[in-house]
Amino acid sequence: MNSADCYSRTVILGARGMLAAAIARQLSARGIAYVALDRQQCDITDAKSVAGMFAAHRPTLMINCAAHAKVDLCEQEPDKADAVNGHAVKLLAGQARRTGTKLVHFSTDFVFDGTAAEPYRPAHPPNPLSAYGRSKLLGEQYLQEADPPCWLILRTAWLYGEDGPCFPRAILAAARAGKPLKVVDDQIGSPTYAGDLAWATLELIDREAHGHLHAVNRGQVSWYDFTRAILEEFNVQADLSPQSSADWKRTKPAAAHRPAYSVLDISTLEAIIGQPMRPWREALRDYRQAVQI
Repeated sequence: MNSADCYSRTVILGARGMLAAAIARQLSARGIAYVALDRQQCDITDAKSVAGMFAAHRPTLMINCAAHAKVDLCEQEPDKADAVNGHAVKLLAGQARRTGTKLVHFSTDFVFDGTAAEPYRPAHPPNPLSAYGRSKLLGEQYLQEADPPCWLILRTAWLYGEDGPCFPRAILAAARAGKPLKVVDDQIGSPTYAGDLAWATLELIDREAHGHLHAVNRGQVSWYDFTRAILEEFNVQADLSPQSSADWKRTKPAAAHRPAYSVLDISTLEAIIGQPMRPWREALRDYRQAVQI
């Protein structure tokens, strides 16, 4: 299926989420029609709901942005995490295989344990530390096993955007409320702007990309230095200090374990789309210009 045919009946799942909104804007800018469905319109954990959605919309392309993405809550709700991030993907992939639908699904840097000394390549063996990471890996495995036509799994990290809650919004709200900020300085990753991830996703669909790929903004930074950059970009003063992951975990013992180093290698993605992803700081500057917060 070429890319033009692929887009003919496009369905986005998880319509109320940040990434779905960013993808919808990219599609609209291209003049591509789509249907965006939220949980009330399609419960991806329910087999009848999924089958009914496929029958009603007959998608040629399905972009699954639905997820249980509250990392710490997943520790208290592992069954729900597995249902939404894992078993639901099996339902979607099975229907996609039956109907010949291209399925694009998003995963996470949390499938890795953070012990690497260099950016994780897509083929690096996963070893998740958290219920969230395990549930997302389960979804990856189900999708590969079902093997619908031209499936694509995009692992991303540290996602933020205009729509809904995200790390920059939380930092700015706390800073403006005069709260002291203590942010971990020993977890390293790549902040990723939802608009850039959405753009890259469509570029990959255009090129009929297949398999596992990593998609993040270029560069790497600690949460602490990312926070400093956010405050600088928005010209907000705050009482900011670093803390270790160990100290943070002592204050939040029920929180999920996070990988200390989760930088993702994007060289394969960049080779496919023929250009580099933007540096994370440049993307953050565009985010500032796009939001009124």
